[in-house]
Amino acid sequence: MANDKTKTENLSVESRLRSLYELQTVLSEIDRIKTIRGELPLEVKDLEDNLEGLRTRIANFTAEIEELKVRLSQEKEKISDSQNKIARYKEQLDNVRNNREFDLLTKEVEFQTLEIELAEKHLVDFSRQIENKTAEIKSTEEKISDNEHVLGEKKAELEEIVSETRQDEERLRQQAKDLEPKIDAYTLNAFKRIRKNARNGLGVVYIQRNACGGCFNRIPPQKQLEIKLRKKIIVCEYCGRIIIDPEIAGVAE
Repeated sequence: MANDKTKTENLSVESRLRSLYELQTVLSEIDRIKTIRGELPLEVKDLEDNLEGLRTRIANFTAEIEELKVRLSQEKEKISDSQNKIARYKEQLDNVRNNREFDLLTKEVEFQTLEIELAEKHLVDFSRQIENKTAEIKSTEEKISDNEHVLGEKKAELEEIVSETRQDEERLRQQAKDLEPKIDAYTLNAFKRIRKNARNGLGVVYIQRNACGGCFNRIPPQKQLEIKLRKKIIVCEYCGRIIIDPEIAGVAE
């Protein structure tokens, strides 16, 4: 590790700048390949997330239907229990000994009748909910089928593009990896930070018509001279990009 650091420290600023611009060129080509893929990776991810959400919705509906079926069964048991009680109370009405017993049994029959009516109302309500949730499941399954079809097409399209560009991208990534040791760690980290924040991914630009090739703000003559001397790393005071002499980029002024 120390030897690598010593090697980069021994490299001239011009050598580092040339390697830096070459690295920028390689990374820009990788960016171009990613642009060719476009929004497909994000579209595939969104479709996969959407499908997961739809499947979760079906699982929730299924669990709710099972719970409603249990409640349906409970309400049916209530009705059966109330009907048995009414039958027993009516038998007892035939053997009442006084008005007080008659009134008491009559009220019990009325109460159990109301319990049956309430349970029947619940049965209708729960059955309607089951019907609605079953319809929701069917509708959601149709959406899943449609989305799976679209996802399959998008994945095939993405795989085709990736397979066409995979070798180029792997070659370029290896080139970038080979170039990094030729640049000192401080400058390399600064370049990566600048590139990450730059809208077009350019961390290194050359002078164009006396201006920064990144933000196109004018560079003072003295600063231009310093850049052409290649004695130190110079950044644009406006956009923060590293500025190099056009000759390093192979461009004639």
